[in-house]
Amino acid sequence: MRVVIAPDKFKGSLSAPEVASRLSAGLRAGFAAGQAASRPGEGFEATLIPVADGGEGTLDAAVGSGFTRRSATVTGPTGQPITAEFAIRGTEAVIEMAAASGLAVLPGFGNTAPNSETAQTSTSLGTGELIRAALDLGCRHIILGVGGSANTDGGAGVLQGLGAVLLDADGNELRGGGAALARLDRIDFSNFDVRLEATEFVLASDVDNPLLGRTGAAAIFAPQKGATPEDVATLDAALARFVDVLAGEIGPEARDAAIAPGAGAAGGVGYIAIAALGAARRPGIDVVLEFTELEQRLQGADLVITGEGSLDEQSLLGKTPMGVARAAARSGIPVIAVCGRSTLGPEQLTKSGFGSVHALTELESDVAKCIAEAGPLLEELGRHIGVHLAEKSEYPARIDTKEDLHV
Repeated sequence: MRVVIAPDKFKGSLSAPEVASRLSAGLRAGFAAGQAASRPGEGFEATLIPVADGGEGTLDAAVGSGFTRRSATVTGPTGQPITAEFAIRGTEAVIEMAAASGLAVLPGFGNTAPNSETAQTSTSLGTGELIRAALDLGCRHIILGVGGSANTDGGAGVLQGLGAVLLDADGNELRGGGAALARLDRIDFSNFDVRLEATEFVLASDVDNPLLGRTGAAAIFAPQKGATPEDVATLDAALARFVDVLAGEIGPEARDAAIAPGAGAAGGVGYIAIAALGAARRPGIDVVLEFTELEQRLQGADLVITGEGSLDEQSLLGKTPMGVARAAARSGIPVIAVCGRSTLGPEQLTKSGFGSVHALTELESDVAKCIAEAGPLLEELGRHIGVHLAEKSEYPARIDTKEDLHV
């Protein structure tokens, strides 16, 4: 019996590698207990492939697929030095921008909420510095996973991290952050990293918002980063100024990039990736499944298990579990999902392609406990599934009931 375990993280509880490890431990224990009576002698193999949708967790997925974890000291979103990780494999690099420029690395995050000041001044500089660190290691194919950003600077910080200098009308270099772009007069590209010309970029993002306007980076995402309505107006105007100046420096393609789907991703880092780095935007899950080689590694599997913390309507719009389910379907392998909780109805479940969905709330009705004790509960859920696998002479396309799992 060979099972492929390919989950995303359970946000707020466990990383994807931890989810896979806990499930694997439970499955092994359950299968061993069940086979002693019903299927003596059959072996059990679990292949762990942590995955992600291009945002947070993408780095873990890369490392779980053979990339080597590296680190660099870079500038955090508020200007403080931080240590951020990225991953390389040969000349390929995976950069998770949240590691350098994310909300989670804001000073005091978790104890204090993002505020108006950080919304206006947070920079993506550290992401540019991570790209440069990857270039220093010889990488020339760079996957930029975006999401969870603290900045709304249009990716101006990325340019600065790669050698561009942003100047005001007096020739003074601008400080970081989106609000400062209102004073931008010109951009000096004389020291822009020449290695970028021979580097291919992929923007891993499911966000299709443009940079500016009512559905742009400031209007839609800046409030989540502490911006007031006044800040949103300030940031949107400053980003428009950035587009005007950049277009004067590199040409009309800078204006075209501002309305491209995905330009508003990660506070506008998507914009600069498209406009200045020539990045090709692709759905995050597709990028991750490609570099993890999931489809090839599914061959010969009897079952695939995927999942994430909350399985809901958003999951059905192309998030990690659906990407894994589609890959399993193409290989003709049954797939089930595990999650912290699920809000999918019977009809949605049928359309999803999952043989069944099993939530931690089936074992523990208190959602807070499910979050706090996700590890042990996942092991227990895995044990029940393992017993089922051992007791059945053939694995059914669907496990229908909690009773069938002995829950």
